[in-house]
Amino acid sequence: MTVPEKPEPAVPPAAALPGAAKQGRDQEPAAVQPTVAQLAEGYAAKAGLHRSGSGNIDVLKSAGGIQGIAESILPGLVFLVTFTITRELPLALICALAVAAAFTVVRLVQRKPLTQALAGIAGVGVSAWLANSTGKAEDFYVPGFFTNFAYIVAMSISIAVRWPFAGLIFGFIRNEGLDWRKDPARVKAYQIGTWVIIAVLALRLLVQVPLYFMGEPGFAALATTRLLMGAPLYILGIWVAWLLTRPAPKPTPTA
Repeated sequence: MTVPEKPEPAVPPAAALPGAAKQGRDQEPAAVQPTVAQLAEGYAAKAGLHRSGSGNIDVLKSAGGIQGIAESILPGLVFLVTFTITRELPLALICALAVAAAFTVVRLVQRKPLTQALAGIAGVGVSAWLANSTGKAEDFYVPGFFTNFAYIVAMSISIAVRWPFAGLIFGFIRNEGLDWRKDPARVKAYQIGTWVIIAVLALRLLVQVPLYFMGEPGFAALATTRLLMGAPLYILGIWVAWLLTRPAPKPTPTA
């Protein structure tokens, strides 16, 4: 008589082992956190800077294109012209707000991002509220002074901590990422580029603030310089900063 073989114990599946579920959960990849480089790249994108087909900065597109420049200039221009002709502050403010609102509607119809248009109408709204509250047309431009000053402080801090603003916004356009921070010469170049942008903002304050304190006699000059030193000067400053921060050409290897 043969003795039946003792059956081997069944091996439980891995999922049924004690702690297997916990181990599986422990082995799941953790949520990926954005790196500093990715954050900086996102910031550069939000800054509105764009690369041209040749790999250089597209200055016109970075300024918002023709439509973006119009959105930044026309509300102030309409305010200046309307107030100069009618001397009616409420009417001039309403016209400026109407132009800013019209651009927002246009972007809605075009299904374009509303960020720039909403920022524009918010800025015009705050300026209009302040001017209407004080009854002084020149107060329409006061919020811009504080905005310029805030940017100057922020960019100065970025230079002091060796994370210059120009490096953050130009580095990814040049495919440098954050590698430029490893090269003292590149850090210095981007610090100089940031100083150029700061100089543009400081020049606005140096020219416009004295005109503001002249009161109504200086209103026309203040409004005009505000238009001229807005998008056109910004484009020039960004372009000069771009040129000054160009990396040195790599030496051609000799045979």
